[in-house]
Amino acid sequence: MTTPSTRTLLGEDEGGLVRRTVLPGGLRIVTEAVPTVRSVAFGIWVGVGSVDEQLAEAGATHYLEHLLFKGTPKRTALDISSAIESVGGEINAFTAKEFTCYYARVLDTDLPLAVDVVADMVTSSVVAPVDVESEREVVLEEIAMRDDDPSDAVHDLLAGHMWGDSPLGRSILGTVESITGMSRDTVNDYYRRHYLARTMVVAVAGNVRHDDVVALVEKAFGSAGFLDSDDEPAPPRTGGVAPSSGRGVTLLHRPTEQANVVLAVPGLARNDERRFALGVLNAALGGGMSSRLFQEVRERRGLAYSVYSYASQHAAAGLLGVYVGCQPKKVDQVLELCRTVLADVVRGGITIEELERGKGQARGGLVLGLEDTSARMSRLAKAELVYDELPSVDQLIARVDAVTIDQVTDLAQTLLAATPSLAVVGPFESAGRFEAVLG
Repeated sequence: MTTPSTRTLLGEDEGGLVRRTVLPGGLRIVTEAVPTVRSVAFGIWVGVGSVDEQLAEAGATHYLEHLLFKGTPKRTALDISSAIESVGGEINAFTAKEFTCYYARVLDTDLPLAVDVVADMVTSSVVAPVDVESEREVVLEEIAMRDDDPSDAVHDLLAGHMWGDSPLGRSILGTVESITGMSRDTVNDYYRRHYLARTMVVAVAGNVRHDDVVALVEKAFGSAGFLDSDDEPAPPRTGGVAPSSGRGVTLLHRPTEQANVVLAVPGLARNDERRFALGVLNAALGGGMSSRLFQEVRERRGLAYSVYSYASQHAAAGLLGVYVGCQPKKVDQVLELCRTVLADVVRGGITIEELERGKGQARGGLVLGLEDTSARMSRLAKAELVYDELPSVDQLIARVDAVTIDQVTDLAQTLLAATPSLAVVGPFESAGRFEAVLG
C-alpha cells in the first residue's frame, strides 16, 4: 500500500496556505487555511457527472445524489440532517455534468462531526429499495418543476438541440422515462463503480490545520475500506471529443405569458487559454447592466426585463449564449436586435472602454467571489478535478490583465460569425416562423 504524500500548492505569501495530501487509494485532500474566520467549508467532490452516464442510466448521478442522504448502517436520513443542523451548520449537495459535490459548512470546532457525517453518507450509503422508490417520486417532481419553469427548461432544450443525444446534451435530471425505469440494482451498481477513492477530492477551506484534516479524513475513509488499494488519483477531466453542434431552431410549446429564448453558438472548452478573452467578450455583450445587450434591449427600448449573455464551458466543448425573456409579441423584434448586436461586435470588435470594463468585472469577480469559504473550497476541488492547476489569485488577475483588444476581436469573429442555434419555450405553434431570424 502506498504511503500518504503531502506538498504545498500555494504559500501564505500567495494569498493563503494551500496544501495537498494523497492518501492510499488515490484519495486527494486539499486544504486552504483561512485563520481569520471561525467557519469551515468541507466538501467531498466526486469526479462523476451526467456525462458519464449511458443512455439507460440517464439521470443516475443526480438520482444517486438524492439517495446518499437517505441513510447508512450508522445513521438514518434524520440522523444525517439533524447532526449538522443541531450545531448550526448546513449540509447539501449538487450534481453537475462533470462532477458531484457533497458539502457541509460548520463552525471550525465542529469539523470532526462534519467529516464523519458527510464521509459516512458518501462511502456507506445503504441505497435501500424502499428509499429508491420514495426518492424516485421526488426526482420526478423535480423534473416536473423544471418543466413548469420555462426559464429553466429552455437551457436544457438548447443543450439537447446543440449537442444532441450525447451525454453532454442530456439533462442532468434525466427523463421521466429513464427515472421511472431505473432499478435499484442499476443505481447501486452506478454507485459502486464510480464512487471510489481515486475519483474523489476532499476540499476544505477555513480555520483549519492541514494535518488535522488529513487525520480526520483518513480515519473516516479508512474505516469504510476506501484506502485499501494502491490506486493513483484519477487524472483531471480535460479534453475529449466534442459532440457535434446542431443548428437551427427548436421549439417547446407552452401556453406561457412570456417567451423564453436562448440564442447560442459553440464556445470554448474549459481549459482553452482563450477563456480569459471570452470572459471579457461576454462582459461586453451581456455580462451586466452596462453591457450592449442590456442597454439595447432593456434600457433603450424596454423590450425585456431579463436579458444577459453567458459562457458555459465543459471539458470537451462549450457554448456562448444569449438569454431573453419577453412578451411573445416582441420576440421577433428582440431576436433581430440581438442578432444585430452580435453582428456589430463581429464587424467592429469592442471598444477600449468595454475592454477595461470587462477586465475590471473579471478581476472583481475573482477576488470578491473568494471572500467566502465555500467558494474557496470549490476552487480547490475544481483545480484537482478539471483544471489540473491551482494558480494564485494574482496569477489569475495577471492573465486577465494580459487580454488584448485584438484577442477579443479575433475571438468574437471566430465564435459569433457562426450560424447560431435557437431554443424557444413559449406559446408558438411552429418553429419555422423563427428560421428567418437565423439568416
